[in-house]
Amino acid sequence: MHPNDVYSLRMGDESSGQHPGRSSRRTFVAGASAVATAGTIAVAGCLGRGRGPRTVVMTGATDFEEILHTPEGEPSVQQALWDAGLDEDIEVELQTVVSDSAQRMQEAQSTLQAGRAPPDIHMMDSGWTIPFILREQTTDLTDTLPDDIVSRIESEYLEEALETARHPETGNLHGLPLFPDFGMLLYRQDLVEDVGYDTGEWATDPPSWEEFANAVADARSEHDLGFGFTTQAAAYEGLACCSFNEVMTTWGGSYFGGAETLFTAGDRPVTVEDESVLDAIRMLRAFVHGDDDEHALADYPRISPTAIVQWSEEESLGPFSGGDAVAHRNWPFAIAETGADEAFGEDLGVMTQPYAVTADEAAFEGVGGTAAALGGWHLTLSPYTDREDLALEVLEAFTHEDVMLTIFELQGFLPPNVDLVEEADPDEIGPIARYTEQLRLAGENAI
Repeated sequence: MHPNDVYSLRMGDESSGQHPGRSSRRTFVAGASAVATAGTIAVAGCLGRGRGPRTVVMTGATDFEEILHTPEGEPSVQQALWDAGLDEDIEVELQTVVSDSAQRMQEAQSTLQAGRAPPDIHMMDSGWTIPFILREQTTDLTDTLPDDIVSRIESEYLEEALETARHPETGNLHGLPLFPDFGMLLYRQDLVEDVGYDTGEWATDPPSWEEFANAVADARSEHDLGFGFTTQAAAYEGLACCSFNEVMTTWGGSYFGGAETLFTAGDRPVTVEDESVLDAIRMLRAFVHGDDDEHALADYPRISPTAIVQWSEEESLGPFSGGDAVAHRNWPFAIAETGADEAFGEDLGVMTQPYAVTADEAAFEGVGGTAAALGGWHLTLSPYTDREDLALEVLEAFTHEDVMLTIFELQGFLPPNVDLVEEADPDEIGPIARYTEQLRLAGENAI
């Protein structure tokens, strides 16, 4: 048996199998531990007893619940909203939902199809917001928010995130990005450099897939690790929209003939049989099967276990965080866990994805070169709320920079205005502070 086939699954929690861009941080970030035990205060039981006349209810998982309301004197999102100008008699309460994205989508669909409210504000995955927009189950924020707020959102927020929150036909905003997520590649910089590879430029100019794969193979062999490269390849939405999407993009491939047709359903080419897409698949087959696979791409070593076809975020992270893998693909929450001083510290290297062809070499527009899959969550206003004015005030408060920074510092959720990453207090955001340049690069190359 190949060493990469000897593995032990990291037993996940409720986040196992959930959609990319949405992982259980479990308060990995410095500063969040103070609120970890106080999350239950967030709901305050109001939904069971009848809510107050100035209460706005939004959906969210327990990781957001932990930071919305905290013990008195501790930083909280609610306090940040008040400090941003929200009337102090308006309180936000959380209707707690499961972490699994698919289940959350079904719950939102059931609620909105029934025309129920509260919740007044739904937290929606950026991967499935547009279907709700097209079904007229969201409110047009371009028409309802003040013009100056809409202009600020349009000019300062990450464009790729905004595209997943717009009506594909009108271009109007129906979702307010709460936080984006980017697929990042983590690696043991110390082990890779020990076997003679210079990683000095990898943070800003990732290597080719061939160089990366050989570096991982050499480091795994030299240091006798059970794993080379771990990633998410289970048959779930995270494979199609994120982990494979990244690899396909870095090979110059695309599902629909380029990035400009991503949100134009129907009248677009289908290009999954293009050679660049097939080469991306062949490379991944080489990673898993090596020379034993007649369809594998030549010159690429075997660096991944066959078990990756069963792994989503948490399962694939286990071998890497446990010190038994050289490299790993995941979301920024994994940086907070593995970059801590008690873990790998400054030996953790972080970059966007390696690539096989440059943007100039790619056959399609908007692909080629390094890439980072875009995940994240939006806030949408229910068309059935009877508290639209109050909810719009809450949404407006969420657009303030100090609120974004509070969310980032307390729980590690990246601000939708990515420029703010470098303004966050390094002591609050923990290990992520060392990798702000890589996160900016990911935002610039988000797909």
